[in-house]
Amino acid sequence: MGSLAPGIKLITAFSRDSWYRFFILLLTFVFYTSYHLSRKPISIVKSQLHRNCSNIIYPSDLNITDNDTWCDWAPFDQKNYQNLFGVLDNCFLVAYAIGMFFSGIFGERVPLRYYLTFGMLLSGLFTTLFGLGFYWKIHSLWYYCLIQVLNGLVQTTGWPAVVACIGNWFGKGKRGFIMGVWNSHTSVGNILGSLIAGVYVSSAWGLSFIVPGIIIASTGVLCFLFLVEKPEDVNCTPPQHHESAEQEPLLSNSSSNEEIFSSHSLTAVEPVEEHTEAIGFCSALKIPGVVEFSLCLLFAKLVSYTFLYWLPLYIANVAHFDPKHAGDLSTLFDVGGIVGGILAGLISDYSGGRATTCCAMLIIAAPMLFLFNKVGQSGLSTTICMLLWCGALVNGPYALITTAVSADLGTHECLRGNSRALSTVTAIIDGTGSIGAAVGPLLAGLISPTGWNNVFYMLITADVLACLLLSRLVYKEIRGWCGNTTRQRG
Repeated sequence: MGSLAPGIKLITAFSRDSWYRFFILLLTFVFYTSYHLSRKPISIVKSQLHRNCSNIIYPSDLNITDNDTWCDWAPFDQKNYQNLFGVLDNCFLVAYAIGMFFSGIFGERVPLRYYLTFGMLLSGLFTTLFGLGFYWKIHSLWYYCLIQVLNGLVQTTGWPAVVACIGNWFGKGKRGFIMGVWNSHTSVGNILGSLIAGVYVSSAWGLSFIVPGIIIASTGVLCFLFLVEKPEDVNCTPPQHHESAEQEPLLSNSSSNEEIFSSHSLTAVEPVEEHTEAIGFCSALKIPGVVEFSLCLLFAKLVSYTFLYWLPLYIANVAHFDPKHAGDLSTLFDVGGIVGGILAGLISDYSGGRATTCCAMLIIAAPMLFLFNKVGQSGLSTTICMLLWCGALVNGPYALITTAVSADLGTHECLRGNSRALSTVTAIIDGTGSIGAAVGPLLAGLISPTGWNNVFYMLITADVLACLLLSRLVYKEIRGWCGNTTRQRG
């Protein structure tokens, strides 16, 4: 009998459960990539909406009254354009922050497949409407602000739903590593959004929004057709969320003891009665660690989203790159973020200290932000290096808190048996973080006219505060390690 083809060997080597888990991981990765892809264009287009028109040759048939603003897009042709950009960012981010607290509540009561599909279709519509302002020649600030508010509200459907779906399929073992890899969708979406927007920004900036809008709407259709909310829906084994005598393995293989994306522990666990009622907001706040990590994420996300919305403009202004090249260069920050998220997950899995991992990366990030502002623009190679380092150190803690930490707290032992708490806990943590995401770009818009140095001092201060808010949890983790070491010696 002939040997099986390598491809068939690969397919049959893993169990049906393992393939379903890989499929859900990939599918939700694509979903949230499209969410971030549709948010990124505004940061790329800013440098096109307001340019230094005195350096651009204007058409001879155009009646020019102001050499400095003739090529700008009204109403962003005014001297307070940075404040207007800050208002535009805040319309999205404040709506997102407010909506996030309610999104988790809806997410626990509405089927995730319908909820995500609804959110992505509407996100595609509003993103496209922003871009159509270019073709419809709309110069009203209110139009763009309204679109940003509506888009911010519907974008809140994404995060609680995809984290709840992943939490339904994956157990606690190696959660930091799996979610660290999976959370790279944030950076991948930012990179793709920057590159797609950069293609059209100089010729027809409206397409920088329309194309991402079509992409996220298409993924909404994909969600409706293929998303499976729970393993039980397709007769797969549900995951074990709490550690038993042995740590659950990462890999699952049908022909050996290794498992990939395992759903259960090797040892028997006592069955627990499952409670299906949704958890209340106040009850979620009482879960140990929720308040600390939520407040930490507020400041960590403040730093991350300030870079998300203002980095291309900073590079264009300070390093004097054109809008396309500034956008392309800013993607290196997200490349560093991918590495940082994975490293944070690996380190926290190995050490068992989620808070300590976050705190260590935040401590190192503060001086790196200072160095980036002082020497980051002294040469192209230096800029690339600093962007990668800052991206890893800033986005590492942010990625760990919004994924593995949220999933850990949403399946905390005090909630054992309640399978519907994850969406609310995730929404509280990310909703609190989104307040920082709204405040950061707003402060950057207000402070940047006084000099970019002051913007970076604000970011460093936020970074230090994020670290201090985890001090109690870090102390608790270190005491746990010291206690384990003492017992082993004894």
